[in-house]
Amino acid sequence: MTKNNLTTFFEEFLHNKSLFVNRSALLSSYTPESIPHRDKEMNNIASILAPALKQEKPSNLFIYGNTGTGKTLVVKHVVKNMGEISKNKKIPLKVIYVNCKLKRVADTEYRLMSQLASCFGKAIPSTGLPTDEVYKSFYSAAEKEQGIILLVLDEVDQLIKKVGDNVLYNLTRINEELKGAQISILGISNDTTLTENMDIRVKSSLSEEDVFFALYNAVEMKSILQERASKAFHENTIEQGVIEKCAAYAAREHGDARKAIELLRVAGELAERSKSEKVSFEHIDEAEEKLEREKIFDIIKTQPKQFQAVLYSIITLKNKNPIVYTGEIYDLYKKICFKIGLRPLTQRRVSDIIGEFELIGIINTKTISKGRYGRTREITMSIPSSTNPLTKKILEEELSIA
Repeated sequence: MTKNNLTTFFEEFLHNKSLFVNRSALLSSYTPESIPHRDKEMNNIASILAPALKQEKPSNLFIYGNTGTGKTLVVKHVVKNMGEISKNKKIPLKVIYVNCKLKRVADTEYRLMSQLASCFGKAIPSTGLPTDEVYKSFYSAAEKEQGIILLVLDEVDQLIKKVGDNVLYNLTRINEELKGAQISILGISNDTTLTENMDIRVKSSLSEEDVFFALYNAVEMKSILQERASKAFHENTIEQGVIEKCAAYAAREHGDARKAIELLRVAGELAERSKSEKVSFEHIDEAEEKLEREKIFDIIKTQPKQFQAVLYSIITLKNKNPIVYTGEIYDLYKKICFKIGLRPLTQRRVSDIIGEFELIGIINTKTISKGRYGRTREITMSIPSSTNPLTKKILEEELSIA
């Protein structure tokens, strides 16, 4: 596109009326004023944490539920309100929020504790000190706080996965030495079995209460989308039935409100780019396919080399035949490993990898009996065929296949 064409394009873009009045209302970073269908959970969390306003240590609290069920939104809403009340009434209360999924924040115990200490103004070097020293810095800073500290550990399952559950034990034991302050832990997790798999010593020290967030159903999802759409789009820019379709798809597939909202946003952006006056069913279908492609590419790029080699074998064979079998995949996989310098895994392990691809929704398998020759699995792709060329290209780049 030449400079003149670009200028024309941008001038036309400015001239055309946008479908959006507030696009940010459909972004994951947006915080709504109200959180529908979560009053019960909100009241439960508020009642557990309320003693902090009377300078009494609340129970440790773990909040469970699938992604996109409103856990983080509700917790932030509750502690924000508590913070405002404590500030107005001069009640000593400090809230610390840490997203444990973020790299370089909670990928080691040292980094987590240095992050917590920094919330009290303590400057800790990124490396170099013994972990015990970092704990002492956090302890001394917390002691000076002289009040209740609510420590929110979002995606706490990711923290435990990286550093183990002993860090929670250490944090709870700090309370035994603190005189002027007390720490309550609020863990937010997608893993409902998190505490079941903890060391008994850690479970005993936590003595936590639990709040569970169920998936949104289609009716609830519809009202959430309607509320966001009313803030995000101009009136009469969404075709009748589009919200319902978006809600039904999300409730059926994953029950994730964030993904449903993202689907609506992408559909709106695609409608605007095509200069359509309304968001239609076709835009929802197109957005769904676009998001599915992006999800698949993200999954592929983060897989280990062995997984990528197996998937490359499947796609290469699928380009020749609509149905392929595990034996054929393993034979081609071994050739690819030899070509790129990978040590081949056993056929049993490759069979397990194929099973994992089915679990994440990339392929479908069907077990076929071959009589006295045993059994094999018939494999078909469950991702759109339009993604195959780019998927193959990504795998070739990742595996350095010329």
